[in-house]
Amino acid sequence: MGLVTEDEAGRLDDQRFAQWLATEAGRALTALRDRQGFADPKALKDAGDRASHELMTAALARLRPADAVLSEEEADARRAWAEGERAPRHEADRVWIIDPLDGTREFSEEGRDDWAVHVALWQRSAAPDGALVAGAVGMPARTSVDGAPLVLGTTCPQPKASDGPIRIAVSRSRPPAFVGELVEMLGATAVPMGSAGVKVCAVVTGEVDAYVHAGGQYEWDSAAPVAVALGAGMHASRIDGSPLRYNRADPRLPDLLVCRPELADQLLDAIARTGVEMPASTVTGNQGGAFG
Repeated sequence: MGLVTEDEAGRLDDQRFAQWLATEAGRALTALRDRQGFADPKALKDAGDRASHELMTAALARLRPADAVLSEEEADARRAWAEGERAPRHEADRVWIIDPLDGTREFSEEGRDDWAVHVALWQRSAAPDGALVAGAVGMPARTSVDGAPLVLGTTCPQPKASDGPIRIAVSRSRPPAFVGELVEMLGATAVPMGSAGVKVCAVVTGEVDAYVHAGGQYEWDSAAPVAVALGAGMHASRIDGSPLRYNRADPRLPDLLVCRPELADQLLDAIARTGVEMPASTVTGNQGGAFG
């Protein structure tokens, strides 16, 4: 997306607005990284989280004032709301689910480009259980063919299938133990990467064939990447094949499978055969379905 003023951004449809917001946050993060440097990684991580959160929430307040926001950086973001307690997002029809900086470790390491910005919109009225209706993943340290910072939306084409072993994106620092067993069982290849958003987008771009995770995540870790993946015709579910649901009372969404659709049954069967226990379901509350 070319340069767009804030006034113009306010008139964009939700999908283009999500891409604009991811782009703006990415530009701010890139400038901060260049300005502050890498001598103090913790300070850089903290500054990045804060700057991107403040930029994104301020823009949403100005340009989408009727909508609620769930951000990783909110004080009560990880709170599991008990029965009878309500947050503003529980009553809203539209909720922006954002991760201002996904992959803080990678962001704080010079030369790494596998960090991201997540922007997704969940809408209650879009489906019986609600649905993700827009999503964008910005990867500011990477560039598109026109040289602009890379931002993937929900209209990416599905890549062609590749020959050879299944390629599975895994965490470079803390891959779940069962994934090693899964890789061995399938004769697959593990491809280490940083940010969850980058790993999901690697499926969308054809760099890998699947991403499997069961080590604990929250809604903001997967909402935007899942919207992008489903928009490209990929499979996305929990590791037992059940739907991913968003805007729930408990924001934990601890496990995830994103893969090429023709591999879904094979991977779900192999995951079941590893004997990995399904992480505990989130508590009963507002639910949201997946994009599309």
